[in-house]
Formats: sequence, C-alpha cells, structure tokens
Amino acid sequence: MDLVAVSSNLLFVSFIAYLVATVFFGGAIKRSKTEKAYHNSKWGTIGLIITIIGFLTHLGYFITRWIASGHAPVSNMFEFTTAFGMMLVGAFILLFVMYRTPSLGLFALPIAIVIIGYASMFPREVTPLIPALQSKWLTIHVITAALGESILAISAVAGLVFLVKNIDMTKRSKQRFWIEAVMFTLVLVIGFVILSSTFKATGYEAQFTYIDKNEMPAEITYNFPPLFGMNEYEAQTPDAMTPWAEMPAIVNAKTLTSFVWSIFGGTVLYLLLRLIFRKPIAAVFQPLAKKANSQLMDEIGYRSVLIGFPVFTLGALIFAMIWAHEAWSRFWGWDPKEVWALITWLFYAAFLHLRLSRGWEGEKSAWLAVIGFVIIMFNLIAVNLIIAGLHSYA
Repeated sequence: MDLVAVSSNLLFVSFIAYLVATVFFGGAIKRSKTEKAYHNSKWGTIGLIITIIGFLTHLGYFITRWIASGHAPVSNMFEFTTAFGMMLVGAFILLFVMYRTPSLGLFALPIAIVIIGYASMFPREVTPLIPALQSKWLTIHVITAALGESILAISAVAGLVFLVKNIDMTKRSKQRFWIEAVMFTLVLVIGFVILSSTFKATGYEAQFTYIDKNEMPAEITYNFPPLFGMNEYEAQTPDAMTPWAEMPAIVNAKTLTSFVWSIFGGTVLYLLLRLIFRKPIAAVFQPLAKKANSQLMDEIGYRSVLIGFPVFTLGALIFAMIWAHEAWSRFWGWDPKEVWALITWLFYAAFLHLRLSRGWEGEKSAWLAVIGFVIIMFNLIAVNLIIAGLHSYA
C-alpha cells in the first residue's frame, strides 16, 4: 500500500477527530452547571478520548510519512506546519489531563484545525532532501524547535481564554480592540484556506519565468491571480493577469500574492461574520470562556512558558547553531530566520523576567503570551514564505 496515501488518510482522520472533539468540549461547557461538573464532565472526557484518537492518527501520519520519505517530515511548509499542529495537540492533551478544563480544548483544538487547514494549502508531494538538509540535525533541530513552539502556543491559548473571559465586550476599549484584532487574524487564516481551496478547485494556474537571487533563470507557478511579479518575470501562460508590480529578487512575489489574497478573503469573511452576529467575534466566544477559572488559565499560561522556553532554546538556538557551524562553518549569520528565532527567544526571556521580577500576572501575562504566539506565527508565515533566506521553506 502507498504509505504517502496512508499518511494523508491518517491526517484527514485527525482533522475530523479534532472537529468532533471540539463539539464535545463545547458540550462540556454548555451542560455544566457547577464548577465541579465543569471539571469532571463526561462530555469533556469523551472529548479528551476523541482528541487522543486524533493525536494517535496524527502521529501515525507523521511516522508513515517519515518511513515513505526516508527523512523526518519537517522539510517543507506542509510537513513542518502539520507537525507543529500535532505537537500543539499533544501539549494540550498533557495539560488537559493535569487541569481538566474544557475551555482550553474549545480554543486549542480550533487553532490546531486552522493550522492543519493552512498546511494543506501547500504542496504535499514527498521530495528528496536537498544536500543542505541531508543531516541528522534536520531531525534534532527542527523537531525540538517545533515542540518548544507548540508548548509556548498553549500559553497563548490559555491567555486567549483569560482575555476573552475578562475583557468587557460591551464597552469600547483598547483591550477590546486588540482582542478583536487577534480574532481577525485567525479569520484571515481561515479566509486563506477557503480562498486557496476555491482557486485549487477551479484548477487555476499561471506560469512565469524569472531571474532568481542567484541571477539564474527559474520558473514559478501561481495558484492565485498574480498581483506581484517575480524579479524580471515573463508570463508563460496565455491571458495570465499582468502583475501590479515587479518585486526584487529577495522577495518571493508568489507568496506575497497569496498573502495579499488571504488578507482580502479574510477581511470579506470577517465582515460577513460581523454582519451575521452583529457584534465582535470575541463577544461571540465570550460565553464559552465564562466558566474557565481565570487563576487556572494564568497558571497554565505561565507553566507552558516555563516548559516551552528551555525546549525552544535548545532546539531553535543551541541545536541550530551547532548545525549552522557544521553546514556553513559559522554559528551565526544574521539570516532572517535566525534573527526572528532570536527575537522570539528574547521576547519569552522578557516574559519570564517581567513575570518573576515585576509580578506581571493575570491580564498583562495573558497579553504577553498572545503576542508571543503572534511572533511565532509571523516567523512561520512571513519569514518562511515572503523573505528569501537560507532557511526559507518557500
């Protein structure tokens, strides 16, 4: 049997399992009349079981794809992002078993679902590793870094639950504006998935030739109408849309085009949702966070950073520098990916400093956790895809 097909089917089962589990966590919140019932709900237990099943099939996807490709499946955007989603769910399961809070599942699993949906928009073919990636450090560095980021992401989920519960949505305020901005960002990703799926279903393609950053001729295929052209581009597809502007070689115009289309699609979707609900999206979710214990959410967020920060340090900095020295004979080169890994590390170091020395707990800590996740996602999306560099997955 084709192991690649098996892995794809296992990933699809995981996606469905996470969707179903989300419904059960929602049921645990809706049907619980007391705090004791909230923490010991049968609906929550069923949700946990289904989540574990989804995680095991997700792990099965990871293993079968590893066997099929002969290397750790973290070498491109599809593989890395699905692995990141898997580790996020694994971190959630561990924390749910410890704290038994269904609200965490109701927010964590949809984020994992969006991440998997986002990953599915990228090419899924198994391809041989380029020479630069043929190293044991691919497995060690990338998996450890992704694990650290996934644990840190749970701190953002806990922070998001805290903020959605405690911010007054009936009054205009900076807090309400920014929590709605977070919701808008999540809707943008969903808009990208919907728009990308639509163009893919229609079979849209536009081929161009261009000159890459090494001044070599290359080819590229757009799956969205090309808003931006690659360096010295020439259209190869008859009647292809003429790009609005030509980008320099350091910018991947294809992914910039996809990014702008996702902004457009997500904004339209957000406006439709606002029209339907007639209130901020965060206000729609607020009743689902009301039963969460604010102090417990704060503790989960803090402990997630305590665990995730050293793991991220090990994977994204220490192992990365060892591999960089082995591959390029230098520990540090100020590549965009390296710079943003350092920014991420410095941010969470500041988080722990402010938490421990300044007593930044509660709302301040929750905002820091959410901002940290925004930095991680900017690194994953913008730095990987739009800015050309040695680490680019584009």
